[in-house]
Amino acid sequence: MTFKAWGESGRDFHKYLKLPHLKQHLLNPYIWTALFSMGLWQIGAWTTLELLGFNILFNTRNYLPHATWDQRIAVIAIDDITLREYGQFPLSRDRYTQLLETLAASSPAAIGFDILFTEPTNNDVALAEAMEINGQVVLAIAPSLQQQTLRPVPDLDNVTAKGHIVSNADIDGVTRQSYLYINQFPSLSIQLVTAYNNSLQQTFTPNTNNANKSLAMIPAVQSGVKLQSALINWIAPTHQIPTYSFIDVIQKKINTAKLKNKIILVGLTATGANDPLKTPFEQTPPTSGIYLHAATIDNLLNQRFLQKLPQHLELLLLFSIGIATSLILIPGKLSQRTLLLGLLPLTWFSLSVLALAIFNLWLPTVAPIGTIFLAALSVQWQEQKEKQQLMNLFARHVSQETADLIWNHRTEIFQNGELDAQEMVATVLFSDIRSFTTISEGMKPRDLLNWLNSYLGAMADCVQEHHGVIDKYIGDAVMAVFGIPFPHTQSEEIQQDAIAAVSAAISMQKRLISLNQELDSLGKPKINIGIGIHTGLLVAGSIGGSQRLNYSVLGDAVNIAARLEQLNKHVQEGNPYSILVSETTFQLIKHYFDTQKVEQIQLRGRQQLTMIYSITGWKDSFAQAN
Repeated sequence: MTFKAWGESGRDFHKYLKLPHLKQHLLNPYIWTALFSMGLWQIGAWTTLELLGFNILFNTRNYLPHATWDQRIAVIAIDDITLREYGQFPLSRDRYTQLLETLAASSPAAIGFDILFTEPTNNDVALAEAMEINGQVVLAIAPSLQQQTLRPVPDLDNVTAKGHIVSNADIDGVTRQSYLYINQFPSLSIQLVTAYNNSLQQTFTPNTNNANKSLAMIPAVQSGVKLQSALINWIAPTHQIPTYSFIDVIQKKINTAKLKNKIILVGLTATGANDPLKTPFEQTPPTSGIYLHAATIDNLLNQRFLQKLPQHLELLLLFSIGIATSLILIPGKLSQRTLLLGLLPLTWFSLSVLALAIFNLWLPTVAPIGTIFLAALSVQWQEQKEKQQLMNLFARHVSQETADLIWNHRTEIFQNGELDAQEMVATVLFSDIRSFTTISEGMKPRDLLNWLNSYLGAMADCVQEHHGVIDKYIGDAVMAVFGIPFPHTQSEEIQQDAIAAVSAAISMQKRLISLNQELDSLGKPKINIGIGIHTGLLVAGSIGGSQRLNYSVLGDAVNIAARLEQLNKHVQEGNPYSILVSETTFQLIKHYFDTQKVEQIQLRGRQQLTMIYSITGWKDSFAQAN
């Protein structure tokens, strides 16, 4: 039974993690699957799906108990109601002066304008005075890496702090990061938090656990970094941030005492605003860009920007998930794998949601889940490939049922790509064609080969029908074994092997009758065979070199069966089936078959004479079952 070392393809993965099998380890398809997923991550192939996973994570977290937006933040919105009253945007500068005067009584901690005051007006001086009196106003600027920075008009520029309002969305339009510094220039959010700290008359000390939790920790400027950004932790939909209409504040329709010690953001939110913002919660329609600054301030105040794993850990994570998934799926059956394939992605997604909710950690989501499915495909493909190899090799030598049994229990007999050598008790059947030499001399080679193959095929069918294994063909001889490749240790199993061997031998002789009728009609020689059967200890395993291996059995049991087959030539009387069995086999089958003593012979390795028996038929009770 010839086959290549098909087990080397990586079926039992754990065996290839050992140093002696480094070559197999490096070529293992499950490792390559994990590396393939890592490669997709490196080239950005997972990016679009990963961004979608980001949105799903945040929306899922929103159903769990979690933190809310910081109530120290408020937005004064130039909304549709305000524009219906005051006309189109931009508003007259005196409206902003009026707003500052209205807010003066409530003493906000800081006021930031997400508005560019780049064109001079007649109301600039009054507005500048109101800003200077407030002392905690921050205005927007728009720096550019290529063009001139857009700054407020000089009257306003000289009396206020400034912060940039530059933002950039990802390829799906969702904004996930905030530029804290551009060319070391702080953002509007950074400046507002700084003003907030100053308004509380507290000294900011970096990396200090301040007793007053109102003090915000501001990230330090990184020297030489053009764009210093942070990942925004979108706590909830932005409509949950306290927002008041500009005109309602002016007209004092709200109690401005609510705004005491608040960080106020003033900006445009009206329909059709030229500063749309997409978040994981709001995409169609988008919200207003002013809420990007509100979210950044919230994250600064509470030190809850999103964190990510370093890139090398993300790659290691994908590799580990790929290998772990393979190890988990390999031992299972198809139904178990299907169940696991549903549970594993759900488990990882749940872990990702918990990491986000508890630790503000954004773990890769889609890439690991995709890696799980890739690993599952790899395991299934590899198994089908190996199973096909196994079936192609064994199905010619054993029945389909036996081949399936070998596949299902492959880990019990395979070691390092070879069928491991095992001692076992089995029954060996040896058959041979009488006068084959004389017959072959009278036939053409092609006719002889066709004639022989028709005989061997018929005999193989009989052996396989009784769950035997064709060990080899030796010219016209057939050697079959019953009880391999799985060791049978129970007496009932060993007895059943012997019964199967004798049953197969009788089937072979009966099949030969019909085959001879076919051969006679074709004018070809008839075939007569003798069969010897012995049950004994033998060794089964792989024989040969690394490029070509044979699975075979060795031992005296084989020699004894071959010798019994030769004795058939001299035992004609009382031997209707030309089947001789040893004393050992006789003791196992005597209650199922009619037998007749033939003679005592000296078996190799034994001092006492051993009786041999011929098979004359089935016993009546057993014959009915067969």
